[in-house]
Amino acid sequence: MSGPAADCLFCKMACGEIPIDPLVENTHVFAIRDINPRAPVHVLIIPRRHIPDANALRPADAPLLGEVFTAAATVAGMEGVAADGYRLAFNVGEAAGMTIPHLHLHLVGGRRLAAEG
Repeated sequence: MSGPAADCLFCKMACGEIPIDPLVENTHVFAIRDINPRAPVHVLIIPRRHIPDANALRPADAPLLGEVFTAAATVAGMEGVAADGYRLAFNVGEAAGMTIPHLHLHLVGGRRLAAEG
C-alpha cells in the first residue's frame, strides 16, 4: 500500500491529523520519541508513506530506507548516543512486538543494552 491507511496512527501523524513534536522531519520521514521507552533514548523513525512492515518493502523503496537510516544517524547524534552505540530494529508482526502496522525503525540507546533474541 502506498497511500495513507485511514485507521493508521502513524499515517494520521504524517498528514498532521494528530499533532507531533518531531525530533527530525522531512518530506519522507519523521522521528518521534516512543511513548513507552525501553531505554533512556527510544526514538521511532517513521516513513510518511504507509508501508505495513518490512515484508512489504520492494526494491523501489531503497531510497526511502536510505532516508530512514540517515534520519536515525542524525537522531543518534542529537541524542548523544552515536559515539557509545545504539540499537536499530524493525519489528515485523505481532510475535516480534509490532503494535502499529506501519513500518518504523526503533533507535534505542543511552544505556548498556543486553543481547536480543
